[in-house]
Amino acid sequence: MPELSHGRRMLVLAICCMSLLIVSLDNTVLNVALPSLQRELDASTSGLQWTIDAYTLVLASLLMPAGSTADRIGRRRVFLSGLVVFTLGSLLCSLAPDLNWLVVFRMVQAVGGSMLNPVAMSIITNTFTDPRERARAIGVWGAVVGLSMAAGPLVGGLLGDSVGWRSIFWVNLPVGLAALLLTLRFVPESRAPRARRPDPVGQVLVIALFGSLTYAIIEAPHGSWLSTAPFAALAVIALLVLLRYEPRRPEPLIDLRFFRSAPFSGATVIAVSAFAALGGFLFLSTLYLQNVRGLSALEAGLWMLPMAVPTFLCAPLSGRLVGSRGPRLPLLVAGGAMTVSGLLFALFEAETSNATLLAGYVLFGVGFGFVNAPITNTAVSGMPLSQAGVASAVASTSRQLGQTLGVAVLGAVLAAGVGSSSYADTFVTASRPGWWILTACGAGVLTLGVLTTGPWARATAERAARRLESEERPPRRTGVGA
Repeated sequence: MPELSHGRRMLVLAICCMSLLIVSLDNTVLNVALPSLQRELDASTSGLQWTIDAYTLVLASLLMPAGSTADRIGRRRVFLSGLVVFTLGSLLCSLAPDLNWLVVFRMVQAVGGSMLNPVAMSIITNTFTDPRERARAIGVWGAVVGLSMAAGPLVGGLLGDSVGWRSIFWVNLPVGLAALLLTLRFVPESRAPRARRPDPVGQVLVIALFGSLTYAIIEAPHGSWLSTAPFAALAVIALLVLLRYEPRRPEPLIDLRFFRSAPFSGATVIAVSAFAALGGFLFLSTLYLQNVRGLSALEAGLWMLPMAVPTFLCAPLSGRLVGSRGPRLPLLVAGGAMTVSGLLFALFEAETSNATLLAGYVLFGVGFGFVNAPITNTAVSGMPLSQAGVASAVASTSRQLGQTLGVAVLGAVLAAGVGSSSYADTFVTASRPGWWILTACGAGVLTLGVLTTGPWARATAERAARRLESEERPPRRTGVGA
């Protein structure tokens, strides 16, 4: 990629953030619309889970091949394709005649989204080559997640109450079109110096792993053990085969050498934990506010602002701290705040008091605001620029996998607790195990933030970087696995 002026770099960052905004906005907007979807389309709890998880599951499955494909054939080309598919998928979602078609069209959206976020992060990584400037740019990137959380509930509530849930997908159309035109005009093409080869077997194994695991978790409370056990077994088999097959590939879909770095491995697990907490938090909160408290979609959106605004405000501060002091302090703040937030709900039934509910939302927003920048920065720092797309895709996959699991696990826990009773009668008691799970996720962020940011962890990162450079070799053109 050619060296760009400061103003052009800022414009590229803004365009990439537009893509993140529409992809992230859909999660928060749709969460607020879940109760109206439930009423209009007669959806069960598992049906609501699938409207969220069909999107995040496809994203998680396709992010890594999208990143490596962009490195190979051109990041701008893949980014443009993603904008077209995502915008078309949004239009189709607004026209869905029933729940099943909505789930299908959400998957179309996700195919486009998989070509946006990791590729945009790779474009940013290659545009901002100075480590401090890159950390600040990633902080802005994280702030856009906060912006989507702040705008999503309000936009979703306003549109849901006035026009209907279908209108929430219309928001993506002008933003997607504007990003498409700006990318054609201002974003230069770039690709890795040496192209990585496709790994179709690895891709099939990843889809089998994520899909079967999610299905087994979501459907467990609603079906028999015999109906879900085969999918759980398939997930285990896919994981074992993946771990054995990928190291044998000259250019694997998942480069396990990255995980020799303790900071990279820690960032991956932290991403899963933090975004599982986010997915579960949003899912439980929106159902509680509307189905238990009886609030409208707009009122529920306003109640979620105390969570969204701190996320928006803390994300750029976290990026600056990562750039100046490293990832440890932001991770400690994130893990501590998320843990205390979970404890408020798990121990003190924060839902039953406006004051504790507000405190729980604010603390979670602060924690989530601080966690995103250190995850992203750690994932790409120290990795060769030629593999920036793959490394950032692993981080993005971890986020989407975490959010998928959060909705699946906490939705299953809630469904098992509620049973055939009404939400209003049993929600607080039925959701208690879920809040303990969120507390454990926060504690995991805190613990790994300590363990993977010290001198020992940095030494492993340096050794991993040296090995990555020394072990680089041209792809084989013949032989087994080529």
